[in-house]
Amino acid sequence: MSAPEAVSEAVREPVSEPGSEPVPEPVREPVSPTAADLLAAARARTPARIFVGRAGTSYRTADLLALRADHAAARDAVDAALDLDSPALAALTEAYGLFAVDSAAPDRGTYLRRPDLGRRLSAAARDEVAARCPPGADLQVVIGDGLSATAVDAQLPALLPVLLDGARERGWSVGQGFAVRQCRVGILNDVGALLDADAVVLLVGERPGLATARSLSAYLAWRPRPGHTDAERNLVSNIHDRGTPPAAAVARVLRLVEAMRAAGHSGFALKEPDPPPALT
Repeated sequence: MSAPEAVSEAVREPVSEPGSEPVPEPVREPVSPTAADLLAAARARTPARIFVGRAGTSYRTADLLALRADHAAARDAVDAALDLDSPALAALTEAYGLFAVDSAAPDRGTYLRRPDLGRRLSAAARDEVAARCPPGADLQVVIGDGLSATAVDAQLPALLPVLLDGARERGWSVGQGFAVRQCRVGILNDVGALLDADAVVLLVGERPGLATARSLSAYLAWRPRPGHTDAERNLVSNIHDRGTPPAAAVARVLRLVEAMRAAGHSGFALKEPDPPPALT
């Protein structure tokens, strides 16, 4: 037997002869994950800054630069203006006849200082919405910049068409969609009173953080009216690439609207049908 053949015979696993006792498999020691493996697995499960380490008393350079970039993106998102004719939204605007109106907050600075003004439509907005949106729809969709027009640009193109198609497939009448600049969640009450829709869904930019500035929320209310609070609303939040994907968010919104139609109300007493595992 040549030397290579001898080596091959030495490493070959033993084979039991017919009629003999089976040869047990060789025992393999379990491989323990390294600290780097554990850290990578933890970071993959959250966009939060965890286990970032340090250089002396400060962040490491790469972590510090990433933090400053994310902080700048969050500030830009708060200051960004909602523009339905932007490259991100122009196709939707044309396809669905979207138009934009203003809340009672006349500018961004006032909006940030006076949240109450962002919860009401301006007088001109009320007139335009009443003129262009038929009342009494089964589902009325409103788009709001909120605290991140960047989130609207990022998520609306993948979300709005699927939402409207899903509503029509269920036989619901869908109102004329429109956008509100300088918008707060409470705008739902004004829209509900003005258009007398059954279910109103507000797709609004969330307050940006250092994890993402592209996160959208869907607030839902059944026949909202002035005086209603968050207790009468339901919410699907964190709609973004590393949170709830737009398609999954639409499925949850449609199930919630179905539940509202069956129950005749929305809010904390209405539990989300088939919530994702993280919410159970």
